Amino acid sequence: MAKIIIETCYLPERIYNHFLIIFVQLSESMLQKLIIKNYAIIDHLELMPDKGLNIVTGETGAGKSILLGALSLVLGDRADTSVLINKEEKCIAEAFFDIKDNIAFRAALQTQGFDDDTECIIRREIAPSGKSRAFINDTPVTLGILNELASLLVDLHRQFGHLALKDVDFPIEVVDAVAQNTALCHEYETLFKEYRKTEDQLNEYKTQLAKLQKEADYKQFLLDELVQAALKENEIEHAEQQLKQISHSERIIATLQNSLLSMTEGETPVINEIKRLIQQLQSIADVLPAIIPLSQRMNTVYEEFKDIRSEIEGLENSISFDQDVMLQLQERIDTGYKLLKKHALATTNDLLSLQQKLEQELNITLNIDEQIAVLSKQKEELYHKLVAKAEELSARRKKQALPTSGQVNELLAKVGMPNARFKIAITQQELGPSGIDNITFLFDANKSGQFLPVEKVASGGEMSRIMLCIKSLTAKAMQLPVLVFDEVDTGISGEAAKQVGILLRELASYHQVLCITHQPQVAAKGSKHFYIYKEESKNQKIVTKVRVLQSDERISVIAKMIGGENPSTAAMQNALELVSQ
Repeated sequence: MAKIIIETCYLPERIYNHFLIIFVQLSESMLQKLIIKNYAIIDHLELMPDKGLNIVTGETGAGKSILLGALSLVLGDRADTSVLINKEEKCIAEAFFDIKDNIAFRAALQTQGFDDDTECIIRREIAPSGKSRAFINDTPVTLGILNELASLLVDLHRQFGHLALKDVDFPIEVVDAVAQNTALCHEYETLFKEYRKTEDQLNEYKTQLAKLQKEADYKQFLLDELVQAALKENEIEHAEQQLKQISHSERIIATLQNSLLSMTEGETPVINEIKRLIQQLQSIADVLPAIIPLSQRMNTVYEEFKDIRSEIEGLENSISFDQDVMLQLQERIDTGYKLLKKHALATTNDLLSLQQKLEQELNITLNIDEQIAVLSKQKEELYHKLVAKAEELSARRKKQALPTSGQVNELLAKVGMPNARFKIAITQQELGPSGIDNITFLFDANKSGQFLPVEKVASGGEMSRIMLCIKSLTAKAMQLPVLVFDEVDTGISGEAAKQVGILLRELASYHQVLCITHQPQVAAKGSKHFYIYKEESKNQKIVTKVRVLQSDERISVIAKMIGGENPSTAAMQNALELVSQ
């Protein structure tokens, strides 16, 4: 996981849920390097933490907290020219991250149009003019995009643990981690997503149905009109033609009769004349063979005329003046015209197409009714499964609440809070993404018997140690980002500070940890020790520097943390013992 949390070591739900399936193999992702130039009292500084417990110490005011300020700049915090140590040069804060195991961040990069890679470099530049620029892998980005993407890498808070403890999902994640509910949570989340998807589909269908039902009655009325009309294909057009024929039946019959008379009767009937012409042509065929084809063609004309005469006779017999038929045709035409005008259409077939469309739309309403019935049943079945799974989860959580509270209290006593009491309260709520449980961390600092939400009553230092104790219990089970603790040991010393150091070292065996501390007992537990100090530069300005302490230097610095600037032999021996433990 390539996310860093500064002073709050919790995993946001959008990332945590993704990795629930593979929590057994805790992925390592690291802040590989932090480069700061021309920021506050830092002229140029490079920090390269390793995978274990990285300790940062130094005198008060040397610039330890400035590291956090520079890192917040990388994450998209706004800044102005007041951070420039040299007003003529720009300020640069650049962080290098190993993201090869951070699937969520790499996917987010690709969504924003970046190439997939195993390393990410984020750089902020503040110009002397006050103009700020942000880059991801050398590509300019807006602060909005930087904030969105960097939230998957670094979560920077000024009071360690405060925001995590206010996150309603965090207590649930902790209890589930300790109760080893990972597989069960994944089953529940899969069911819940399916339930929500079904619910959304059901609501969408209901919305569609409500909209369709507002128009359904009117559409049904229109459809009933068309069905009652019972129009056939091209009926109105055919009826118009028939009505014209009947209306002009006398003229049509007279014309047909005159045609028949000319063809078969009278002084020179056409058919008889054609027959006579054929006989004349055939009479010279023996002396003019070329006339034979013409004679045959004339014979074809003769036969065609006979057919035409028969068809005219048939038409004559089919035409009659029938008043009842005329009335029926006029009625059908009137019905058709009324519907055409109402729907602003042109032909009978247009009306039939409209009828088909109305039938289809009303059938959709019926189909949606069926879909609603199916989805309602599916939703009910999923709900019962969800409730059963949520109750199983709840039972496991309640079973784990008391022993986990006890373990936290034991650790609190070790880290200098013997009178503090921590309690996990579980109440029931409506079915939600995490089940039916609302889990709250309660705290009583002085055995008063009055437990209140920890984020409301615990001081910054108390919350830091509470979170440290919680994380030490969940380190093996929860996907945790890089953890950065800012003076988690404030207000404690001796054995309590030693226990804080032990817990930090245990955390560092699973996750990269950075810790700013003033306690020698904590500093001695680090695998890499950074010393922050001030130094006069060439231009006689005081600037912050950092160096990695070697073994002898480290013992000397820790001895000074124990016994002051000139540590005694006893302090040196004590420092050696602390480092060796």
